[in-house]
Amino acid sequence: QVQLVESGGGLVQAGGSLRLSCEASGRSFSSYAMGWFRQAPGKEEREFVAGIHWSGGNTYYTNSAKGRFTISRDDAKNTVYLQMNSLKPEDTALYYCAADYLPWTVQPGEDKYDYWGQGTQVTVSS
Repeated sequence: QVQLVESGGGLVQAGGSLRLSCEASGRSFSSYAMGWFRQAPGKEEREFVAGIHWSGGNTYYTNSAKGRFTISRDDAKNTVYLQMNSLKPEDTALYYCAADYLPWTVQPGEDKYDYWGQGTQVTVSS
């Protein structure tokens, strides 16, 4: 069992930056690929934003995040981060982190993830 707690969301102006954190409790954090998803206002589905392999060696981004967002992990702190720069109003969403146990590769589908946090709100004003 893994519990995930996100933090770092808030209100920021367009062009600004935020760093989201997701701290995990439980066993074997280093065995989980970690993903960041977001759910925009009025949308039912969560969108994959970025993911990092359990080995830490590979990272994946959705097209809208490439060049602006960076995912990283610190297994000693059981924490995964999402550094978000050059934020846009369309980045406004509830951001979730999720854990996928020992996958072959990072997967973008939310149904592949075993554990989810409660989310942290990011609001970007124009």
